[in-house]
Amino acid sequence: MSESIKATRATVAIGGLTVDAFMLPDGSYRMSQIQASEAVGLSGRNVFDFLRSNALKTLLGEGYTDSVFESEQIEIESEGDKRGQSRFNSLPLEIVGAYWLWQSYRGNKKALSLCMALIVESLERRFDDAFGVVITEQERNRRLSQRNSQLERDLAKLGEGFAIDDEIRRERDYFESLLKQSGIDPYGLPSGDSNEGVK
Repeated sequence: MSESIKATRATVAIGGLTVDAFMLPDGSYRMSQIQASEAVGLSGRNVFDFLRSNALKTLLGEGYTDSVFESEQIEIESEGDKRGQSRFNSLPLEIVGAYWLWQSYRGNKKALSLCMALIVESLERRFDDAFGVVITEQERNRRLSQRNSQLERDLAKLGEGFAIDDEIRRERDYFESLLKQSGIDPYGLPSGDSNEGVK
């Protein structure tokens, strides 16, 4: 029987969100499947389905093989005087990012605001480095949390506008189908017969 991989745990703040972070002996990072899905308001089953979907292969390219991490259960190093071993289903950070991006693409507003906030923070870090600006992690986290909250509020307002547009489209589609059922082409020119009585 092969020896199980043991990870050390730390807590990471992503704006107002706090997650358990895990580091493997090789220095790579992992996040639990449950926390990846809960971060965008979904159940663990959702990420499980994503891992078996074509979407993941599309996002990561053809070189992806699900055997790389499938059912990769990681054991967590014992902390202090705690007894027993804990395990979790792990995801590499590139899979977590792909999952959040996919959820964003599918209209998950929580995922969209999280992805946007993280992208802006990543860009700011590079610009800060280029200009020699030093900012504490607490300040970065405060900014990320503030930005994420603002994006969520903006997306909620935007969503209301999209809902009105969706209602208009549904109504148009309904009336278009009624016209077609009656043998009328809604986008066709009127036939010459219908204009005979008009002078």
